[in-house]
Amino acid sequence: MKRDDLAPTAQPTPAEFEDAVVWATWLYYEDQLTQNEIAKLLGVSRATIVNYLQDARKRGIVRILMNAEIATRTDISRRLAEKYGLEQVMVLPGQNDDNQAALLKALGAGGARLIERMTKPGDTICVSWGQTVLAIAEALDLPRPLDGLSVVQVTGASTGNKAFSAEFCTAIMARNLGAVSVNMVAPAVLSSAGLRDALMAEPVLRRQFDRISQADLIVFGVGALGPDSTMRIADVTDNAEIDEYAAEGAVAVLICRFLDSAGRQIVRDFDSRVIGIELNELRRLPRRLCVAGGANKTDAIRAVLKGGYATHLVTDMATAEQLLQG
Repeated sequence: MKRDDLAPTAQPTPAEFEDAVVWATWLYYEDQLTQNEIAKLLGVSRATIVNYLQDARKRGIVRILMNAEIATRTDISRRLAEKYGLEQVMVLPGQNDDNQAALLKALGAGGARLIERMTKPGDTICVSWGQTVLAIAEALDLPRPLDGLSVVQVTGASTGNKAFSAEFCTAIMARNLGAVSVNMVAPAVLSSAGLRDALMAEPVLRRQFDRISQADLIVFGVGALGPDSTMRIADVTDNAEIDEYAAEGAVAVLICRFLDSAGRQIVRDFDSRVIGIELNELRRLPRRLCVAGGANKTDAIRAVLKGGYATHLVTDMATAEQLLQG
C-alpha cells in the first residue's frame, strides 16, 4: 500500500482550531466558503455545518452586529409603522435639509425602489402630481418588464406649464414602467361647481374614475402651505385662496385637498370645483404610498398619517424622528 493511500480525503483541522465549530466558523465568515464547501473540507454533512454555525452563535464564538445607523433606521421604521398604523415604512439615511435637491433625489429613489418591489403584473397604479412624484417617476427602473401595467392620472391637468404636472408625472412613470398611460382629459379646477359636475358626468371621465376606484396602488406626495410650496407655484389656485384655507387651520395639501393638523379635510368652495380623486375614495384603495420629507413638511406629513390616508411611507431620517414625537 502506498503512503498516499492513507491520506485523509477531508482537510484536517489546524492545530490552532482543534474545535471543529471554531474552524467551521472561520471558514464560513472569514474565508467566505459556502456551507457545502466547508462540509466537503471537513468530511461532514452540510447539516452538521449548519449545526456548527448555530452552536458558534450560541457559544459567543461569533456575533452578528448591524451597522448602527441601519439598526436605528430599522427601529424607527417599525415604531412609525406602529404609531400610525402603516404596513411598511422606509426611512432613508440622514439628508442635509438645506440641500433640497439631494433630499428630493433621495426621496424619489426610495419611492421608486418601494414601487418596484410592490408592483406585480396587471397592476393599475394611480399617480398624483408634484416635484416628489416626478422624482419618483424619473427614478423608476424595473429589473424586468411586467405585463399589463397601467398608470392612471388621478387629478385633472393644471393650467400652468410645469414639469411636475399630473399629466407629465403620469406619462413619465408609465414610460419607465413600460405601462399604458391613462391621462385625464380635463382641467384640475373649473370656474364653477356646475361646470365641474357637468364634466364629471361625461362618459370619458366616468370611465377614468372607474379605473381609479379599481386601482391596486396610488402614489402621492404631500404639500405644505409655505411660500415655496408646490401648491403655490403650480397655478392650481391663487395665494389668497390658499391663505384662506390656512386661516381655517389647514397645514397640508393632499392631491388638491386641504387638511387640518388632525388630518380632517377642510372644505370650501374651491373643493366643489376640483376634478380629482376624493379623499374618501383615496382611503378605499388597498395600497397608498406617501413619499415626503423635509422639516418644512413635517406637520403636513403628520396630518396625512393621522388622517389614515397612507398605508406605506417613505421619508428621511430627520423627518421620521420628528414624526415619532408628534
